[in-house]
Amino acid sequence: MYQLPEFTHNSTLSKIAILTSGGDSPGMNPAIRALVRTANKFDIEVVGVHRGYAGLIEEDFESLGNRSVSGLCHRGGTHLRSARCLSFHQSETRSKAAEILHKHQIDALVVIGGDGSLTGAHLLAQEHNIRVIGLPGTIDNDIFGTDDSIGFDTAVTTAVEAVDKISDTAASHDRHFLVEVMGRNSGALATQVALAAGAEMVIIPEHKKGIQEVSQMLAESRREGGESSGIIVVAEGGQTGWSYKLLEELQALGEDPRVCILGHLQRGGAPTAHDRILAATLGNCAIHYLLSGIDNVMVGINAGAVDTTPLVDVISARKSLDMANLTLIEELQR
Repeated sequence: MYQLPEFTHNSTLSKIAILTSGGDSPGMNPAIRALVRTANKFDIEVVGVHRGYAGLIEEDFESLGNRSVSGLCHRGGTHLRSARCLSFHQSETRSKAAEILHKHQIDALVVIGGDGSLTGAHLLAQEHNIRVIGLPGTIDNDIFGTDDSIGFDTAVTTAVEAVDKISDTAASHDRHFLVEVMGRNSGALATQVALAAGAEMVIIPEHKKGIQEVSQMLAESRREGGESSGIIVVAEGGQTGWSYKLLEELQALGEDPRVCILGHLQRGGAPTAHDRILAATLGNCAIHYLLSGIDNVMVGINAGAVDTTPLVDVISARKSLDMANLTLIEELQR
């Protein structure tokens, strides 16, 4: 369990709205459930916004109560559905969104998503004085201000299960596999997957290995144990299919690995117990923070305790990767 803050309620809320935006992540549904049930404890009406910011400007709303969120804990994806809304980058669209929130007498907006989604929330607060609060929902775990994000643990678990199966084939054919996982700007997911799955190497945006280095590792592995096999985990680095380019260059050097891109497989599936507990905790605390007069922040986890970070800091800073994990992976490889 996480260390919870002490709250002093000094603000009132009549109605809030919840939306999930950007890429879905396992655990969004338990977060929605926690938000709704906590709000209802304090007689706060809850409106669910379908399809993120796109649904907000189209007024695609759903009334949420205790019964409507029953059974969400074990479901992957997001009950509210999600979408990317490029038009929200325009101030005119945000102005329309603010007008709609005022029109429906919504006192605060809760946004579950990644850095782009939280940026939209901050702009609504900054430009239109809308009360907003964010929850980190991304499998990349690349959001500044929190040690963990909703969906990360499930994505790692899903990817490791897939890598374990690929390892069987790799061993059967004495072959290396380049397994590509998600990770646009961060190698957090790739690093954890590589460590848990016993991969021979990990290639991440923060520390991309050169083709010659990878080829040398494969050659040394062969010399030490004959025809070798193993897993090289590759973060997509914002370019899905990058592993195939790596494959072509390795083949030109005489290597013959195979590629497996896990893709959106990592987003699906029932959230792990860890992500359910994280989501429930953050969702519950978000309501208490709003009732305590705190907004324009993201609720996250720091050193095992629930904490908040101003959204302006969340969107302007970059979360660094613990590079010690790379050393650990290298020391454990053969």
